[in-house]
Amino acid sequence: QVQLVESGGGLVQPGGSLRLSCAASGRVFSWDSWGWFRQAPGKEREFVATVGVSGRTTRYAEFVKGRFTISRDNAKNTVYLQMNSLEPGDTAVYYCNIDPPEARFWGQGTQVTVSS
Repeated sequence: QVQLVESGGGLVQPGGSLRLSCAASGRVFSWDSWGWFRQAPGKEREFVATVGVSGRTTRYAEFVKGRFTISRDNAKNTVYLQMNSLEPGDTAVYYCNIDPPEARFWGQGTQVTVSS
């Protein structure tokens, strides 16, 4: 059974940092692009960042450029999202998936709350 399990979320003050991890099991994802997505209360799920197969190619949503960094470790079948300078508007459940995402791979996500 293929599973993507996100972790690393939590409560952080504005300006703080978090590092999210997404570990895959049941299948090797070395040949897929990975993405991070998020869904805030009452809003549609939206794209945050993506990283290519080698890890050298990345793309970010405009609202996180310069603050978030996506990376991957193919040996560990894991993708990361380093989030710095967090803002209250970043509060959401964060999900990982391959990119473009497939419905069968959505996991539970990890909650990120930015609040003072």
